[in-house]
Amino acid sequence: MMRPRIIRAAAAVVGAAAALALAIYLRPSRRTAVAHIPAGVTVPAGMIYIPGGDTRVGDDTVPDEAPAFDAHVEPFLLDRHPVTVADFGAFVAATGYTTEAERLASAGVLDPAIHTWRLVEGATWRRPLGPDHPPAAADHPVTQVSWNDAVAFAAWAGKRLPTEIEWEHAARGARNARAPYAWGEALVEGGRHRANTWQGAFPTHNAGDDGFLYTSPVGTFGATALGLTDMGGNVWEWTQDWYRPYADRSRTFTPDPTSEKVQRGGSFLCQPDICHGYRVSARSYSTPDTSLFNVGFRCARNL
Repeated sequence: MMRPRIIRAAAAVVGAAAALALAIYLRPSRRTAVAHIPAGVTVPAGMIYIPGGDTRVGDDTVPDEAPAFDAHVEPFLLDRHPVTVADFGAFVAATGYTTEAERLASAGVLDPAIHTWRLVEGATWRRPLGPDHPPAAADHPVTQVSWNDAVAFAAWAGKRLPTEIEWEHAARGARNARAPYAWGEALVEGGRHRANTWQGAFPTHNAGDDGFLYTSPVGTFGATALGLTDMGGNVWEWTQDWYRPYADRSRTFTPDPTSEKVQRGGSFLCQPDICHGYRVSARSYSTPDTSLFNVGFRCARNL
């Protein structure tokens, strides 16, 4: 069930034409420079090799992201893009899995008419806005999936969720890049939007200048230097970690029913004056059983 703090934090089959469109969306940008892959490392289709290294995590100027700290990250593999509706549909078809939103018969949606979050009956990964709206497109990120749902998918795929440190390390290009965004310095470069975000006065008016009011096909806005897409905007992404202040990260932590899991990356609802969530250091969080229409996930794998 959605709780007040979650409101505060915010929040299958592909046809030939869709498959072709997806291939175009995932075409790397000219700036993509795939990292050197060590001998003996096999990178599965759809994943990117993330070199290890040291990264400065967090931002001392933002309370929720302070204090910043240095972390060492071992090499790992990360999905090129968030898990899509088609990907999740294959999982459901193979396993018969039922998501928490389906079991609870409702999920969280921001209602544009009243500018607030509410539980919508029948909102699921198939129809994230509710049963009266069109189904989710196959090449868009899957949403209305809880942290528990994401973990179930990852286990089926032989993967796991990334830690939030791994996520930020990858967003910083695995080289401690200090730009505010995974792709560079600005949301718009040369007249081109680099992420699916909110343009206008939130929550009353979204101008949709980037071409989308809700989710967009994965890869639409190009790739980072490592070849990753959607590392800012589109959907928030679940990570492995329980949320707590960085100052407490070395202290013993025992989760309870109120504890929340960290999300990274921002979403199509983020607007700088309200939620600058697509910065590489930005954090959000929700309880593991929460499903929202602007939250998805991508998977990682150990070498």
